[in-house]
Formats: sequence, C-alpha cells, structure tokens
Amino acid sequence: MELLKSDFYYDLPEELIAQTPVEPRNASRMMCVDRKTGVVAHDHFYNLCSHLKKGDLLVMNDSRVIPARLYGEKIDNGTFIEFLLLEQKGDKLWEIICRPGKKAKVGTKFSFGGGRLIAEVAEVKDDGNRIVKFECDGNFFTALEDVGQMPLPPYIKEKLENKERYQTVYSNELGSAAAPTAGLHFTPEMLDELRAMGVKTAFVTLHVGLGTFRPVKEDNVLNHKMHSEHYHLPKETADLINSTKAEGGRVIAVGTTTCRTLESVASFYGDISERDGYTDIFIYPGYEFKCIDGLITNFHLPESTLIMLVSAFMGYDNTMNAYKTAVEEKYRFFSFGDSMCIL
Repeated sequence: MELLKSDFYYDLPEELIAQTPVEPRNASRMMCVDRKTGVVAHDHFYNLCSHLKKGDLLVMNDSRVIPARLYGEKIDNGTFIEFLLLEQKGDKLWEIICRPGKKAKVGTKFSFGGGRLIAEVAEVKDDGNRIVKFECDGNFFTALEDVGQMPLPPYIKEKLENKERYQTVYSNELGSAAAPTAGLHFTPEMLDELRAMGVKTAFVTLHVGLGTFRPVKEDNVLNHKMHSEHYHLPKETADLINSTKAEGGRVIAVGTTTCRTLESVASFYGDISERDGYTDIFIYPGYEFKCIDGLITNFHLPESTLIMLVSAFMGYDNTMNAYKTAVEEKYRFFSFGDSMCIL
C-alpha cells in the first residue's frame, strides 16, 4: 500500500494561523463533524455539553509543559547558546537540542540566568542531540520556572504574555516540551458543568516531545519513523474506560496525544489496563481503532502525522472536506486555534 504525503496537503492562508489564544478559553469556535457521514456543523466550545451525553467519558492528557527553552552563555568565553529541553533522562540529566551545536562539545559548561542553572555536556548523540547534566541550588524545576521560556511552536511569532495560557487548566505532571493543545479550550467551570450532567472525566499522561512538530519528509508516508514519547495510563482511568464501554457509553479522547496513548495500549496489549511505557505508534488511514469513540482536537498542519491520524478516525474524504470548510469559514488553526469535535 502506498500513502503519499501530498495526499494530506491543503492550502492554508497564513492569516488563519492563530498567534494568540482567545479569551475566555472556551470562546473558541468548534467544528462538529459526524465521523460516519462527514456532515459538518458549526458551534462554539462553550456548547460542548450539548454534544455529549450522560455516561460519556472524556479522557484528557494532564501533562504540563515545562519552560523548556533556555538562553545562556558558554562559561569560558560568554558566547551565546540556546537549549531546548526534550526529555528527562535522570536526576538533573536531560536530552536537549542546542544551537549553535558546534559550541557544545563534551565537557563544555554553560550558564543560564546568571548562574541560576549550570549545564555540562555529558554526551553528543548520533542525531546531534546532547545529554547534559544540570547543577543548581534547590529544586531544578523551580530554577527552570525562573529562567526558562515556553517553547512555543515555530509558527507562533507573537510573544505569549501569560505562560499559563499554554497550559491546560488540568495540567499536573511536568514533562512536556509542547502543550497537548486540544485541552486548552476547557475552563474549570466547564469541567464542573460536564461532570454535573453525568459526563465522566479521567486522565492519562503523555509527555509531548518536539517530534510532534517534526515534518514528514518521506513521500511515501509508510516510510516515516515516528518519535517516541513516554506515557502513563493509571489504573483508575483504565477501570473507568472499561466500565464506560461495558455500560454502552462513549470514550472520547481529548487530543491526539490521549488518542495515541489509549490506542497504543489497546493495540499492544489487547486490552485497556494500567500501563507505563513509551509509544511511537503511527496512526494513518487503514488503522482500526480499538478504544476511542470520539475525538476532540485542533486543526493540524498540512502533511502532518496528526492530520493523518484524524483521517484514519473519520475517513480521508470527510477530513479533507472538513479542512476545506474550515479554511472557507476562516477558522483559526493550530495550537492557539479553534476546536474540532468528531463523534
């Protein structure tokens, strides 16, 4: 089977790429799509309650973005360096991307925030990433909060005034290099309203890596190698999913990261149970979904693995039609953009 990257291209005017979040969070528009018929309707996110019903289960990713972008200097001569933290490998030990890379040889030391954080390069990996060991007084994450900046996606050029707007209101587990953006639309009041009407909520953790922005370079999609990300599916979430299914309710994933977590566990283990591990699952048309019945997601980049996942869930023609409609109707796209609810 051949699946071409160009099959997932659509023309997006630059002005539709959202540069700032809407206020309040739930004021974003929401395109509602029937995954079987492809019928499109237009609404706002604050009306999500009217599209869900008692007995449904919303599963959300509670990963919290770390201020993973660091600007500093080489200790011996003061030359500029930029670090982007990718994944924690041990106590104050991180895999990072840095630039300019030629400045970061093994043993080189860098200072950030006037010495609040000191880093030494421990290893240069084959792909050019570095493993670095940090030193600081007190808690590493407190120091990072003081010194680091939010690693906004490359297509967002505006400065983010409030760091919390790139976090979901339920974010809890530190570790992501990018936000699970489908959940940015929820407010605490909305979650209370959903629970009051009998919609259950549960959480998984998948720490989003920067591979989520990595473009597909292969013309034949099937040759693309997915990045690997760490996830945790807690027992209480697994139990809620299984009881929801048994009672005829729908399991609705908030975001592609939640979807990939649930489908990884269901595909690899054959059931939904407490699991902890890494996933590099690549979901594209032809994939048979084993867990989720609905998906809440944002609008994704052309030719990205995420639009491929959406196409697998609601059909290729339905997806491309929905995106064409979104452009015509001037929906806002990507991380700070509008929402799509597929049921």
